Amino acid sequence: MFLAASMITFAYLMGSITSAILVCRIMGLSDPREGGSGNPGATNVMRLHGKQAAILTLAGDVLKGFIPIIAAIILKHPDWVIAASGLAAFAGHVFPVFFGFKGGKGVATLIGVLIATYWLLGLAFVLSWLIVAFIFGYSSLAALVAAALSPIFAWFFLESLPYIYSTIVMVLILIWRHQSNIRNLLNGNESKIGKDKAKDPA
Repeated sequence: MFLAASMITFAYLMGSITSAILVCRIMGLSDPREGGSGNPGATNVMRLHGKQAAILTLAGDVLKGFIPIIAAIILKHPDWVIAASGLAAFAGHVFPVFFGFKGGKGVATLIGVLIATYWLLGLAFVLSWLIVAFIFGYSSLAALVAAALSPIFAWFFLESLPYIYSTIVMVLILIWRHQSNIRNLLNGNESKIGKDKAKDPA
């Protein structure tokens, strides 16, 4: 039990490393929480500081979901620990202990968790996002639809209850964090991809 608790704690602490803030500090850029949408995510970093900083932020957010899962698999933890580690890493991104529990919306970290759990899960998410984004042009809508489908993908590919349950919890948190985007979509105020956004979907 101690090893399981240590793994889950490690995952949460890794998730709490907010890539957007660290990347901007290292590159001598302004804090992303103080400009644009105020969200410490890759989209807002792109808006404020360009592609290079945004790509580094995105990579960091994906990796902090990916690494704990891979570590748990290598250490041969049972499924429930692996699934809980993914959930912990995701929770760390959304509620980072190092930054006052105010983090991002979790899309990139969820992708990292899904890819590490089983690569087809991550691929299904990305393809779903691309299809919805191509048809409708909204990044936030694409993220919400892809996330909502993720528990179904987990059931189809893995048929493992720990993974299904953890994915459902992550999706519910992600949807909750996208409340403003959902309101904008319903009101017709959400900006499309490639245009200035009032809210950051990632």
